[in-house]
Amino acid sequence: MPTPPYKDYADSMDAEEAQTFRRAVLNIVAQIPAGSVTTYGTIALLAGWPSHARMVGRTLRYTPEAAALPCHRVVNAVGRTAPGWSRQRELLEAEGVKFKPNGHVDMTRHLWEPEQLF
Repeated sequence: MPTPPYKDYADSMDAEEAQTFRRAVLNIVAQIPAGSVTTYGTIALLAGWPSHARMVGRTLRYTPEAAALPCHRVVNAVGRTAPGWSRQRELLEAEGVKFKPNGHVDMTRHLWEPEQLF
């Protein structure tokens, strides 16, 4: 049986790393332009923790300051909106974001990938 791949990152952040990550996530989300979306994974990568896409979602959900940010512009890697947040699609459509017949954001038209990625 092959050896499973080893993680090249720590399983958890210390308090200082978590604060830095939270600030980075909020800063990145604040920059997403209207009519565009980005992914949890892209935000995690930009924040310096590429394997922590789920933590981006938790940060947005549990940080009070996130309520003032365009969190509705964050979707998963295939363009699916957050489960249980029906208003997210309405907010995106109001900005001109188009959806495919399967209910996912048309990522080829609306994906925002800042230049810092390249």
